[in-house]
Amino acid sequence: MFDFDMLGLSPALNKALGKAGLKTPTPIQNQAIPLALEGHDILGLAQTGTGKTLAFGLPLMEQLLTQPGKPAAKTAKALVLAPTRELVNQIADNLNMLANHTPIHVRTVVGGQSINRQIAVLNRGTDILVATPGRLIDLMDRGAVDLSQTKHLVLDEADQMLDMGFIHALRKIAPKLGTPRQTMLFSATMPKQMEELSKAYLTNPRRVQVSPPGKAADKVKQSVHFLDRDAKPRMLREILSKDLDALTLVFARTKWGAEKLMKSLVRDGFNAASIHGNKSQNQRDRAIKGFREGSINVLVATDVAARGIDIPGVAYVINYDLPDTPDNYVHRIGRTARAGREGEAIAFCTADEAELLRDIQKVMKLEIPVASGTPFQPSEAPKKSGGNRRRGGRGGARGNSQGGGQGNSQGGGGASGRGNGRSRGGNGGNAQGGRPARDGARRSAEGGQNGGQNNGQPGADKPRRNRRRRPRKAAEV
Repeated sequence: MFDFDMLGLSPALNKALGKAGLKTPTPIQNQAIPLALEGHDILGLAQTGTGKTLAFGLPLMEQLLTQPGKPAAKTAKALVLAPTRELVNQIADNLNMLANHTPIHVRTVVGGQSINRQIAVLNRGTDILVATPGRLIDLMDRGAVDLSQTKHLVLDEADQMLDMGFIHALRKIAPKLGTPRQTMLFSATMPKQMEELSKAYLTNPRRVQVSPPGKAADKVKQSVHFLDRDAKPRMLREILSKDLDALTLVFARTKWGAEKLMKSLVRDGFNAASIHGNKSQNQRDRAIKGFREGSINVLVATDVAARGIDIPGVAYVINYDLPDTPDNYVHRIGRTARAGREGEAIAFCTADEAELLRDIQKVMKLEIPVASGTPFQPSEAPKKSGGNRRRGGRGGARGNSQGGGQGNSQGGGGASGRGNGRSRGGNGGNAQGGRPARDGARRSAEGGQNGGQNNGQPGADKPRRNRRRRPRKAAEV
């Protein structure tokens, strides 16, 4: 382990580090910075909150300081890509802190802001451009940015970019960059797609790793409560009431569920706010600012919206709904125990989330301690049949929208019914199917063909028309 002043950095960068009170590198910085200063491509694997921004930011700044001349119009000497607006802003804040005593300029381009203003800024050129892939593609299509002079590329939270479907954007952006170039890729997890990404964009990379992919930060105390879904709100209120002054981040699975949960907490007297894809950029910025300053104690978030949260003081992360993938669980609990601090991650698990919990524990190679309740056995989880069971109900609930419609056909064919939240089949002309309750009414006229009191004659119901499923919405940004 060495101090920053042993790296031979420029006086301006050492001054910035000193003013920020930074003297000793974190483990990921200790490994990555010397290699990056030598010009190697870097594959960095570390949990969130371990100092990855400085791990690529310091060598990036140092190398740019040795490159004379201002950037040409519309060009950027270095490009940093991140999956969300919040994370872009967080990275830019840290880079600007380092650049405070240098001539280096850092610019950001993200969605949700005036593209014309961004075009005007880029027209002057910049040293470092921090961007979300989607907005950068928009600017490229308009001819507003020229990446041919870009010799440094950083992909931060690369695994999350893959999860959000940005691989196509990366394939479009990468060929436009100058060559040769240095590429640094940082991630908290290492799924198979990440290996393919590193092979495609890194040249003889040096791999630096602080903890095995999928392993939570050592200082995060984890626990799980096994409970019924209806008991989740009460359990959440009890936990929050025990430490009202602590900063607590609560994760819900859906945007609708996050908003509903936040409003219920506000009604109960908690200082709560929410961030998700349906919030404007200004609303999200205000919520995060209030959370950072302590005027908001509870922040309810979806996975994607929380990617940019880098607040050292988060004491608790509560998984109100378990995520669909173990990697997202790792990212969630990485919001606490940042910068060497301790933190606590609490999970709620219902019977139909038991399989998700088992997947998480398998990937993390640990058994999360039980805080209350009895672990659910596989036989207790709702059975999947016919592919009709939805993998998540509304409002953050998982699998709670069972339903269909009862349709009774008597004497030759009149069918009627209503959605009642549960479908039962068998004799008496009851239609069978696991459709969501809200679809029950329009799908209930199926009874006659299944039998019933029709004197042995076939029912006169019309055959069900095939309905196209609506495509899933793209990931929120």
